[in-house]
Amino acid sequence: MGVQLPDILTVVGGGLAGSEAAWQAAERGVQVSLYEMRPCKMTPAHVSGRLAELVCSNSLGSDLPDRAAGLLKAELRNLGSLVLSCADATWVPSGGALAVDREMFAAEVTRRIEAHPRIRVVREEVTKIPEEIAVIATGPLTSNAFAEAIQALIGQEYLYFYDALAPIVAADSIDESVAFRASRYGRGNADYINCPMTAEEYDCFVAALVTAERIPLRDFEREGARFFEGCLPVEVMAARGHDTLAFGPLRPVGLTDPRTGKRPYAAVQLRRDNLAGTLYNLVGFQTNLRYSEQERVFRLIPGLERAEFVRYGQMHRNTFINAPLLLEPTMASRDRQGLFWAGQITGVEGYVGSVGSGWVAGVNAARTLMEQELLVLPRKTMLGALCHYVSYAEVDRFQPMKANFGLLPPLEPPVRDKRSRYRTYAARALREQEKHLTVFPLS
Repeated sequence: MGVQLPDILTVVGGGLAGSEAAWQAAERGVQVSLYEMRPCKMTPAHVSGRLAELVCSNSLGSDLPDRAAGLLKAELRNLGSLVLSCADATWVPSGGALAVDREMFAAEVTRRIEAHPRIRVVREEVTKIPEEIAVIATGPLTSNAFAEAIQALIGQEYLYFYDALAPIVAADSIDESVAFRASRYGRGNADYINCPMTAEEYDCFVAALVTAERIPLRDFEREGARFFEGCLPVEVMAARGHDTLAFGPLRPVGLTDPRTGKRPYAAVQLRRDNLAGTLYNLVGFQTNLRYSEQERVFRLIPGLERAEFVRYGQMHRNTFINAPLLLEPTMASRDRQGLFWAGQITGVEGYVGSVGSGWVAGVNAARTLMEQELLVLPRKTMLGALCHYVSYAEVDRFQPMKANFGLLPPLEPPVRDKRSRYRTYAARALREQEKHLTVFPLS
């Protein structure tokens, strides 16, 4: 037997960011201990001990090259992302988006991580900040004990916001004599099931939604509560105004009801949640309604009158640090040498943003161990812009941020047409990434 090298990098958290960080460091020759407390200790939202389990939507967002999320995916594929490779291997049809069979996806990430010769997966809760070089990627559902350790380290209150899960229904319980299969503007292969609403049906639904009973928050959760604007509960959106949903997740643009030949007044879209196509989730329907109220109110949606709910929506507390006070764009702590952060706990929001921050943290942790210069990605790339945002945003107004073209430096000269502008941003970003990789190769 050979002599086993000591573990020299600790990664805390086996979600999307932690899995990516561990893989990238290991691929660069570093021995890694990846700590994940599940299944020994579960979170309020996870249901298994698999690494990289998706707890909200099964969609990783747009995969179109002229969308911000699509650009970020393209950059990560160029960077050799483990998670994007697993997502591509387990995709399910979803129009222009990259959606996955969530069970197959998590199983594939787990398989690859556990098979890596330089990664040791440790199934136990970490309650103290590691003293050695480490990546903290515990995510928005950080355990109470480790959250206290973080709070003691940073010496300040960290912030809370609320995230919510959408319900999932059985496909064979959807009435497709009313609902119809189509993607907006004919993109994809009719990947969504659409439940059309007349104005009267929409009015009835909104009235029921805003008066429905919610699950009360516990006292310690209510204190300092903050909703994340990118993932509002559907009842909170409805309470903001009668037409908010019609111009939000229920907007009917790009859809034609085959029964009438016209665009419906509003439409609820359902997206395939598994490869077999037996489960569908209600797009944009994150909620904190009581389970009985979800059945009553959501069955007012045409086509869902007899829907079988295989998972109800729920809301849980998510945690993130005030990153502009604490982090460099390398994902390194400003005040603690050798400590890196990754994932939603940094305020990089969205699945793919979390993956990207994990890539940066894992690569830079490895470079620290090898006494190499740390990577600062170009701001003209989407991943570089996200890392810059969480490092230099306004401290007093900091909120989680998803990939968007507004984070990128302006184009010179400006491009007026929006679609052309987005395509130009994307082309510029990929050119900048290619130039950067000639200076800092992947290996």
